[in-house]
Amino acid sequence: MPSSPMLTTRTLESIDASALVIFLGGGGGEPGTARVLADASESLADELLDAVAALRLTGKAEEITVIPASPLLRASVVVLAGVGGDEAHEPTAEAVRRAAGAAARAATGHRTLAVVPPADTATMVSASYEGALLGSYGFTRYRGTPADIEIRVVTAKARSKDVRIGVERAQVVARAVSATRDLVNTAPADLTPAVFADTARTAASAAKVKVAVLDLKALRAGGYGGLVGVGQGSVNEPRLVTLTYSPARAKAHVALVGKGITFDSGGLSLKPPAGMAAMKSDMAGAAAVLHTVLAAAELGLPVKVTGFLALAENMPSGAAQRPSDVLTMRGGTTVEVLNTDAEGRLVMADALVDAVALEPDAVIDIATLTGAQLVALGTRVAGVMGDDGVRDAVVAAAGEAGEGAWPMPLPEELRAGLDSPVADIANIGDKFGGMLSAGVFLKEFVGSTPWAHVDIAGPSFNESKPWGYTPKGGTGAGVRTLLAYLENVSATGATR
Repeated sequence: MPSSPMLTTRTLESIDASALVIFLGGGGGEPGTARVLADASESLADELLDAVAALRLTGKAEEITVIPASPLLRASVVVLAGVGGDEAHEPTAEAVRRAAGAAARAATGHRTLAVVPPADTATMVSASYEGALLGSYGFTRYRGTPADIEIRVVTAKARSKDVRIGVERAQVVARAVSATRDLVNTAPADLTPAVFADTARTAASAAKVKVAVLDLKALRAGGYGGLVGVGQGSVNEPRLVTLTYSPARAKAHVALVGKGITFDSGGLSLKPPAGMAAMKSDMAGAAAVLHTVLAAAELGLPVKVTGFLALAENMPSGAAQRPSDVLTMRGGTTVEVLNTDAEGRLVMADALVDAVALEPDAVIDIATLTGAQLVALGTRVAGVMGDDGVRDAVVAAAGEAGEGAWPMPLPEELRAGLDSPVADIANIGDKFGGMLSAGVFLKEFVGSTPWAHVDIAGPSFNESKPWGYTPKGGTGAGVRTLLAYLENVSATGATR
């Protein structure tokens, strides 16, 4: 069996790479350097140990140190990357992904990067490669394009089937996350709903994925009151994109729904200027759904996946919807709009009705839905609500993928706060529990279908400094969780 081009079996001294990444674990180098030192000559091993001791490195997580490479190496620099933990335990896959990502960022400017995993197993090799790919990401649309970085992982098991499959999967996942980041980072003037729909159609043309797009005329005719209402204040008309990946002998059918507000000014309930700065990211859920469906097709998962991208631009104008307007949603439910800045749930509701009508085994929606998610869980942990079974399966998948997620309730008493004197339901509820009441609102549109709602308002866009493999700006949050969920369904046929 031939080895993957992403792998190399060469010895440390013969590796032809500009930068060499070596992991350090807790305890000053164990277990991270154990295999490296075993593969190195005695002289090289002594030099590496001396450097670790002289610099007093502990191997703690996020400890990244770049040193000149030994004359015994062909590399220019060695990047020592801490994975945390202790010498008695192998680091987790996520710790390795983060360390590899941080190391790749530290190696900026180097054309070739060789990564030596902390253990020669399929899990550690693929985690090292995935993290380095994610960490080397750069958004270059509006600036000079840097040279591509070639990343290879050093392993004696380059011909192993499990190792090869693992690194090939890592490449698909990293490509999906990077493409999601690109969409989130794109200026809203360049990613209107129509452009987003065209982008989805183009991306799907090379995959076994069918695409259908509803324009404004079709949305009006179909009774999609949420999409039409939210989008009517903008010159850029809304769209609803449906993606269908339907493999033979699929074990289950999962529908994914993504919020795609390409820019959110708040509408007539205008956001303060500081609150608008990151609102190009309000389509991160739709971006995640698009590239999850495409990645599922590329991986050939035996699960039917239908993705819905609910796309609109929320702008103030003389044509914009007003607070106290009543919308008739897809399916006939009427909604009183009390706040035009609670628009995401309106477009999601329309798409959820269509998703449920397909009678899938499970529906998962993902959205940058509420500021209350950040208040409750911070910037790195998504809130997951819905039926206990699907919710818990999504949280478990997030843990496997290395993304932060926490199960949250949908208290029945919050439904009363959404009562409207003139319509079936209002789009905002009581002052407190905003993340949960938004979930309660969405629940009205899924009926008895097994369902989970993922709020990624915080995790989708990093406004602080980079960390691990996470860059500043779009993060690609949710893609790895949704893919892990679909892979679990592939393995068991169970959606919850």
